[in-house]
Amino acid sequence: MKQIFIILALFATVSFSACSDFLVEDVRGQENLDTYFQSENDAESFLTGCYNAITYHGWWQIENFWILTDMCSDDLWMGNTTQDQSGYISLAHYQGVGQSNGTISNFWQYRYKGILRSNIAIERIPEAPIRDERKKERLIGEAKFLRAYFYFELVKNFGDVPIIEGFLLPEEVSGITRSSTEDVYALIEQDLTDAASVLPQRSEYSADDMGRATRGAALGMLGKAYLYQNKFEKARDILKTVIDEGEYKLMTDFGDVWSIDAENNEESLFEVQNMYDETYELGGSLSIVTGNRSGGDQDGWAWGLPTANLENAFIEAGDTERLRWTIIKHGATEIAGEDNFDELITAQGNQNGDGTYCIDPAKHKPARINRKFWLPFTKRPANYNQPRVPLNHRILRYADILLMYAEACNETGDDATARNALNQVRNRVNLDAVTLSGNELRNAIRAERRLELACENHRLYDIRRWTDDNGKKVIANIMGVNGSFVQWNTSETTADPYEWENQYEPSNKGITFNENRDLLFPIPLYEITMSNGSITQNPGWN
Repeated sequence: MKQIFIILALFATVSFSACSDFLVEDVRGQENLDTYFQSENDAESFLTGCYNAITYHGWWQIENFWILTDMCSDDLWMGNTTQDQSGYISLAHYQGVGQSNGTISNFWQYRYKGILRSNIAIERIPEAPIRDERKKERLIGEAKFLRAYFYFELVKNFGDVPIIEGFLLPEEVSGITRSSTEDVYALIEQDLTDAASVLPQRSEYSADDMGRATRGAALGMLGKAYLYQNKFEKARDILKTVIDEGEYKLMTDFGDVWSIDAENNEESLFEVQNMYDETYELGGSLSIVTGNRSGGDQDGWAWGLPTANLENAFIEAGDTERLRWTIIKHGATEIAGEDNFDELITAQGNQNGDGTYCIDPAKHKPARINRKFWLPFTKRPANYNQPRVPLNHRILRYADILLMYAEACNETGDDATARNALNQVRNRVNLDAVTLSGNELRNAIRAERRLELACENHRLYDIRRWTDDNGKKVIANIMGVNGSFVQWNTSETTADPYEWENQYEPSNKGITFNENRDLLFPIPLYEITMSNGSITQNPGWN
């Protein structure tokens, strides 16, 4: 799909120069729509614009927010201690003043732009002269999958959000209010159910179409939506269907999961298609945004860096394999998957003086960076910058399916099946099989999700939705004055030396966490103002 995307995405870019005016030049926008869907190619091109709306192939619209969410967990620091942190700190450090934060405002705006594109596709593709009815149904199914994904992104971050199902003109949006979380999830469930009924399996797509939404992706996302609502029986049944249909399997080597040489692999249910082009911006940005800013081998920005607390979780679990593929640490004598380490050190200028890799502790709070978004030295394009990084971004993969299935089975009393799914994931990285049951098994599944999916934009949502034995959400026991993460980082006896020495990002992150406020992000203040108050704020953010 990468190869056809460079053609379709360029056409979509031209097409959407008019789309950018839809909400302000309503008459012209309506006329453009009435004359646009004149062929099958028009429909496919427009749908490509819907796929492009996943990230917009830029760093600030969506990907920046993805990093921010993990910064709000115990997995990532903001990290960069030499530049202005105002784009993150109000939310990442739970300061209670994030209503005007630009990162969430951009995310809200661009997720609704994606919804608008999907709505138009759902409304107009049925009218397009596409002779192959099955293909027409598939294109509509893809648009429904994307709309459901965009709404899922909104509801899990903000709770109640406005539902817009069609192409509405500005006067039709005026006075709109937030729909209940239950209603938003109902729309997501219906769209994903509809999509799963018409989308092909992964194995039914040609190589050129690899990367499009599949039946497995729709069912997997539906299972996740059920799980996030504690609909455990429904989640279990849907996720079992994904497993039983046999379209996906774990990659043999964990290091291949995020490898640029193994994109759209057998473990991947859905991923963002990125590619390098010297002229056009069709790639990703996360390798740069989260990359090393010590200089020499790359000009990274060092935002969203792994915590020593996360590293310690790997060490305590005896999980050396996933640790080396997740975290690169200052002073490393090797980097997983880096076959040209000496060349890399030479490019850095041997800054440490001993042939080890430099992640300057004065510039990087934890002196660690994310290995998952790392590109090996000789795999980097000539213009290694955002948004041209050709590494695909994995959104949903089979290990996640297995761990969600294990969670759903444990919650519905089937511990034997839960253990089997959990141990498939553990076996890949040579960890002993779990024999636990009940709450102990539940905790083992939760711990496994942290290690398997670290730095992949899952952790915050897990610790927000999980409930601990004391009746509090897990995040309320991690953050706050007495939170385990806060206590670990503010005691010199347990704190990491690099993190303790560098206080340009304070180590007491999370100390002001408020469980009555911080289980959701604030609605962007701009949206409330522009709605004249018909869109209301989340509790605790007024």
